[in-house]
Amino acid sequence: MSKKLPRAERRLQLLKIASSIVRNEGTDALTLGLLAERAGVSKPIAYDHFETRSGLMMALSKDAMDRQVSALAKALEDAPREPTRIARILATAYLECAITIGPEWHAIAAALRGDATMEATQRRTREEHATFYADAIQPVSELDASIVRRRCIALIGTMEALSDEVVAGRIGMEPAVDDLAALIVTWIMSAR
Repeated sequence: MSKKLPRAERRLQLLKIASSIVRNEGTDALTLGLLAERAGVSKPIAYDHFETRSGLMMALSKDAMDRQVSALAKALEDAPREPTRIARILATAYLECAITIGPEWHAIAAALRGDATMEATQRRTREEHATFYADAIQPVSELDASIVRRRCIALIGTMEALSDEVVAGRIGMEPAVDDLAALIVTWIMSAR
């Protein structure tokens, strides 16, 4: 058994190990029992942190999204308030985050489909993400806030699909950033 860690540190350790399991063995292999075994802790510890496999998958998804939002917020801190610059920062940060997290991000998202609780969590996460993007874009857009937000929801779907292609190596990072930034400027930041 591993040494006793503070709760927050143990949770981070478990999430890191769970992410590694998904990356190397797929989402079907991930169970709370396997996670406990790989972490060197008892099953009750894993269950105490996540309660169910669904809870673990939702925690992995939330962790990935939180890391992405944090990277975006940092990238936007000192950015000049001009549409092309904001668009490029959003595109680059999203795609870099997808590459950093790796293919398990998409595998986790796919595994979360089909369960009502998990879908509600994903919907909430997408809405929070759309709000974050809209807040970054609105100051440099001439569009009404409701239109910017609605288009940001659509943009997230586009970003997910494009990041999947980049992670799989079917599209290069630079062309993907260029295309995504152009889409943001043309579709979201310009007037109707």
